[in-house]
Amino acid sequence: MSDDVWKRAEIDSPCIKVCVIHPESRLCTGCLRSIDEITAWSRLTPEERRSIMATLPARAGQLRQRRGGRAARLNRG
Repeated sequence: MSDDVWKRAEIDSPCIKVCVIHPESRLCTGCLRSIDEITAWSRLTPEERRSIMATLPARAGQLRQRRGGRAARLNRG
């Protein structure tokens, strides 16, 4: 049996297995997709996946890092 049967020509998921939803932006902090996009990913066409992938770099600016722990204490001034 050929391995070609198991190969697919589809867009890989941007998932990096850091699945935490940012409370304000509602985006995954790992892959920057919305919950709806993550859920639908396996059913999306290659064109729809490409479209989402193209928007991901711009989404990084929507995630403001929460400052907790030592960093937050040092900035209380």
